[in-house]
Amino acid sequence: MRRIPITLKNNTIMKKKFTYIIIALLAVVILIWYFTRDEKGGSIAILSPVEEGEFRINVTTTGELEAKNSEKIYGPAGLRAVRIWQVKIEDIIPDGTVVDSGDYVATLDRTEISNTMKDVENELEKLESQFTKTKLDTSLEMRNARDELINLKYSMEERQIELEQSKYEPPATIRQVRISMEKAGRAYEQALKNYKLRNEKSKAIIKEVKASLQQAQRKYQQMVDVYGKFTVKAPQSGMVIYKRNWDGKKQGAGATLSSWDNVVATLPDLSKMISKTYVNEIDISKVKIGQDVEIGIDAFPDKVYSGEVIEVANIGQQMRNTNTKVFEVKIVVNEFDTILRPAMTTKNTIITAVFDSVLYLPIESIHFEDTISYVYKTNGKLVKQEVEVGRSNEDKIIIKEGVEIGDEVYLLPPANADKLKLKLLIR
Repeated sequence: MRRIPITLKNNTIMKKKFTYIIIALLAVVILIWYFTRDEKGGSIAILSPVEEGEFRINVTTTGELEAKNSEKIYGPAGLRAVRIWQVKIEDIIPDGTVVDSGDYVATLDRTEISNTMKDVENELEKLESQFTKTKLDTSLEMRNARDELINLKYSMEERQIELEQSKYEPPATIRQVRISMEKAGRAYEQALKNYKLRNEKSKAIIKEVKASLQQAQRKYQQMVDVYGKFTVKAPQSGMVIYKRNWDGKKQGAGATLSSWDNVVATLPDLSKMISKTYVNEIDISKVKIGQDVEIGIDAFPDKVYSGEVIEVANIGQQMRNTNTKVFEVKIVVNEFDTILRPAMTTKNTIITAVFDSVLYLPIESIHFEDTISYVYKTNGKLVKQEVEVGRSNEDKIIIKEGVEIGDEVYLLPPANADKLKLKLLIR
């Protein structure tokens, strides 16, 4: 007897199950059509009652939580002073880590500053050698100048002695000795002046070389101080939250910091949170500071918080990769909850207007003929009724006149709707 493979059996069973499911779905569709069809024409007749009560006009947006106030964790101060324009984050603790004051947060890449420090060290060694050499050369030069001055002084004294001993010599001899003495005196005076000038010059040279050396020493010490701050620590207790770049991307390990904005991360104050959201240019005119907001958290669907619009941008911005313009709106969360964390996604329902005790219907029930709005209503009798409409929200619209409580309206035109005569409002 031939055996049927197990795989073939399974495929046959699956096909039968799929066929049964299709048949069941078709049966459900037929039943729905049968019980909802219009008795006269066979088309689906969906009715909606006229509702009365509070009517709210909302603007619904998606936002992201962030702390209203936060402490910034900065990288090394003085990067520009040591001519470091950019630095990379080599290592950083995980986003959302709770730290105490002084705890380790991040390490920055020291490659560039280490190379710069080596250059400064070499320059410093050269200046130290130059300073030592200058002092030695100056000492030797000044010692020779002092020796020369002493010798000239001795020569002048010898001429003085010769003049005293020549008083019994002929006048010509005395005159010659006197001239020699005067020459020796002038040579000594000139050498003395030259010695003073040379001494001032030597001091100036030493001072200049010493100033260059001290400048290099200060520069090196400044670099040592900055180098030590490449290990970033928390300035206070809190939860470390990564900074976001201009494109919204989190600035983690491998990110580049600018010396003009060397913020490594932030420590948000979680006691007061805001939801930052963006409203499209069509709805922004409805949003005002002070409006109430209902805030939902995607991570906790059962949680609802109250909020208030605290800031509305005056200038719109282009959304990336789209032609849509949006305006930034900030909403403060009134309640404090320990489960709220930065970067959580929120659903913000901004209540832009509230009307008490008004009649309203689904927007789909409103039809138009030229400039006239009308509905197909029934209250025992089908009527094509003109209505005066008011403001609307996402799915409902206020009806000022034309319907009353107890009426029901068709969402779709009923059978033979084209044969009905429009009943106008009495004005």
